[in-house]
Order: sequence, then structure tokens, then C-alpha cells
Amino acid sequence: MSAAKPLTDRIINVIEWLAATFVGIVAADIFISVILRKFFNTSIPDSYDLGRQLLGILIFWGIAATSYRGGHITVDLLWTGAGPRLRRFIDVFATLVVLLVVTVQTVMLFDKVKHTYADNVLTYDLNLPTWPLAALAWAGDVCAVVLIAIRAWRLVVSPELLHDEHADGRPADLADTAQH
Repeated sequence: MSAAKPLTDRIINVIEWLAATFVGIVAADIFISVILRKFFNTSIPDSYDLGRQLLGILIFWGIAATSYRGGHITVDLLWTGAGPRLRRFIDVFATLVVLLVVTVQTVMLFDKVKHTYADNVLTYDLNLPTWPLAALAWAGDVCAVVLIAIRAWRLVVSPELLHDEHADGRPADLADTAQH
């Protein structure tokens, strides 16, 4: 019997699954739109507006999905040549800078959601309000902030809980390459 996962790991998994779900939704929207246009000479009402909003949602949830793992950035000459203490300092500093930037981005995106709601921005064909989709994108950005904060906390308090690095301190991509 395995021990229950910590709440933070469950939050991370849910956010990553939501991001993957949005990839599937965008792929389905594109596939269905192409089939309808090609074979039935028709389109989904508001296909352009909804597709544009879905891509925004996908981008922000994608940022959230990559925020915790850290494996998406694997080449850094200074980090590679540094000792373990300097590597940890670089990791913590970089994570805190990213946390600051994404937090500011999240605040600004909330302002955009608020203005979209106040201005009653609607889709072209069906006149649907667009603010709920903008709010969904903003929620992805909020999740990115949460995941970056968890990563920063774990880097400082218990770096062994990070799943993307091996015991020698190298990112998973570099350690896996060295084994082959």
C-alpha cells in the first residue's frame, strides 16, 4: 500500500491534467473546424473568436504546466559549471524572478479580464460574452503562480521533493543523456 500523495503533489497533477485537457480541446476544435470546412462547406459559429480565446487559454495553462517541473530549460553554461551551492542559489534566484514576473503578468491579465467584463465584449456570431474565457486563461496564470511558488518553496526547504532533478543536481534531461 502506498502513502497518500501530499496535497501539493495532487494540486500539481490536477493543474497538469487541466493543461493537457486544454491541448485536447484546442486540437479537437481545429480538427472539427477543418473537417466542417473541407467536407461540409460550413463552420462552427464563432469559430474564430472561440479558437483565439482557446489558444490564449492553452498558452496560460501551458505556462502553468511547465512552471513546476523546470525541465523545459536545460542549457545554462553558468549553472553547469557551478558547484552545488551556487547551482542551488541560481535555481532559487531564477525561480523567484520568474515568480515575480508571472505574478505581475497575472495581475495585469486580471485587469484585462475585468475590462473585458466591464466593456461587455462579445463574440461576433452568437454574441456570447468573452470574459469567461479570458477568466479561464487568467486561472491558468494563477495556477502558474501557485506552482512557481511551490517550486520556490521546495527549492529552499526541501529540494529532494523536486521531481525534475536527479541526486547529482543535473536536470533530468542532462542526467538521462549522460547515461546513454
